[in-house]
Amino acid sequence: MNPRILGIVGSYRKGGTIDTVVAAVLKAAQDAGATAETVYLQDLHIEFCDNCRRCTQEEGISPGPRHHRDDMEGLVNRIEEADALVIGAPVNFGNVNALTQRFFERLVGYSFWPWGRPARQLRTKGQPRKKAILIASSAMPALFARFQTGSMRGLKLAASALGAKPAATLFVGLASRPGGKPLSPWLERRTRRAGCRLVR
Repeated sequence: MNPRILGIVGSYRKGGTIDTVVAAVLKAAQDAGATAETVYLQDLHIEFCDNCRRCTQEEGISPGPRHHRDDMEGLVNRIEEADALVIGAPVNFGNVNALTQRFFERLVGYSFWPWGRPARQLRTKGQPRKKAILIASSAMPALFARFQTGSMRGLKLAASALGAKPAATLFVGLASRPGGKPLSPWLERRTRRAGCRLVR
């Protein structure tokens, strides 16, 4: 059976750097035999987490019930059905942008954290792990941005909550909206390798 891969784009710009790189990774995975789909966070209605923690009170491996009536439940279902993930977000002011951060905060439901007790553990701990490709972009050079922003740490934390282990991380420095420009040969090779890793 072909693996199902879900791409999650946290950029405000369709056709921008993150969208382009996520699409390249998914294309490489499809060429290797996977099926893939892309979700744009900007197209979904996801409420802010208000720290009520209702979703953290019940034990079990599935996220707790959410009181918000929005698109998060449908997105979680698609994530759970996927065999692997590609998550991409741009850096805005030292960390992932607000659109992606709002999604990350709603992943608190993947933890078991009863009132009056310390957080116990992620619900996905000990479960079979998905593979994930994590992608960030920044206007500063990649070497500096990778270590001087919190973006990759946030992406890794989100992947861990979702039960995914990074198979590769890509950081695109000096990023600007490509406007249809092709990826550099170096980045094209990296996206191709990353996509193939999701299928092996």
